[in-house]
Amino acid sequence: MKRKLGLGLIIIVAVCCILYFIFNNSKDSELYSNIPIKYHKKLDSALVIADTNAGELKKALINAPVEQKEAVAFLICYMPERDLKSLKSDYLLENIKYAYKAKEKFKWSKNIPNEIFLNDVLPYCSLNENRDNWRKDFYNRFSKYVDTTTNIFDAIKAINKNILNEVLVEYNVNREKPDQSPYESMRQNMASCSGLAILLTDALRAVGIPARVAGTPNWYDNSGNHNWTEIWADGKWYFTEYNSSKDLNDCWFISNAGQADENSREYSIYASSFKPAQTSFLLVWDTTLNYVHAENVTKRYIDVYKDKQRQQLNKSDECVQVKVNFIDKNIQNNDKRLPVIVNVFDSKGKIDAGITSDNKKDLNDYLVFILRKNNDYILKYNYDNKNMEYKLKLSTDNIIINLTN
Repeated sequence: MKRKLGLGLIIIVAVCCILYFIFNNSKDSELYSNIPIKYHKKLDSALVIADTNAGELKKALINAPVEQKEAVAFLICYMPERDLKSLKSDYLLENIKYAYKAKEKFKWSKNIPNEIFLNDVLPYCSLNENRDNWRKDFYNRFSKYVDTTTNIFDAIKAINKNILNEVLVEYNVNREKPDQSPYESMRQNMASCSGLAILLTDALRAVGIPARVAGTPNWYDNSGNHNWTEIWADGKWYFTEYNSSKDLNDCWFISNAGQADENSREYSIYASSFKPAQTSFLLVWDTTLNYVHAENVTKRYIDVYKDKQRQQLNKSDECVQVKVNFIDKNIQNNDKRLPVIVNVFDSKGKIDAGITSDNKKDLNDYLVFILRKNNDYILKYNYDNKNMEYKLKLSTDNIIINLTN
């Protein structure tokens, strides 16, 4: 009798487990319907972390149109914990709705690869700024500037030409904080370089142009951090700044960026990413935050800088190449090259700067300046707390200069 009761109990438990499994699988099947399977495990984990806010995220998954369900899944899978626990269904769905509206309306957005669209158009944030509900507003504000443009490059110019007059925000050191959201900056009519980069990035994304914030924690000469905007167009990433009238990849900081060090956490250049990437964006205003993903893109900026130098040299018969080393004459029996910052001045003031190579670099790896022939220059540098100068009168030939202490 006891054996029969025991066997019956085992059968009942087994049936209950099977029913529980079927019931929960059917719920998951409904929740994850039309969502690629690659997101399912990540969604499971994200919904656990969301805790009491999981219901809002599930509502977004269920209520999104079929063609937008992957977008909801992408955002939930990769958003930081702070957003999993706070963002509401309506916020996510409106952001996604207007991202797809731009994708459908503008010619350039229709041809963007899905992985670029998801990571660099769809996201509602760039760094750690407040999560403003800017998407619909910015779509309405900026669409009018690109309605008649026929290609992505003209659209980029149109946004940058009009953004200042549209949002009335200018650079100002008196802003409340560096990591301002769009509406925080618009309320004050001022922002830091970081706030301006976030504003421009969001304006571009609002009209279906892939964009992200890029920057460095510190320039090679310890002159501080700087952030700007990168734009994806026709298969390549370019850079620009808020309200710039210059061509893409032509910013004041290009010579600084050309001296960046991709092997240094502090002196590298990073591009933000919504999904996990090779590293994190170093936020100088709060170095304890590490949830902003980033790629180390230093090499691309060095290559752009060198390419601009080559172009300048090739297109002008009036320029020569000046290669510079610094040699410490007190070092014995070793490669004596050391890194020092060199600033170049002409009669009008400072025109370029860079840092010399150390003895870990190839012997042919010089600091290079492209300067005009038959002009007078002063190379200023500091070593061992001593300010030194080298006066240079250029002839018509490329030269190598070894600065010393």
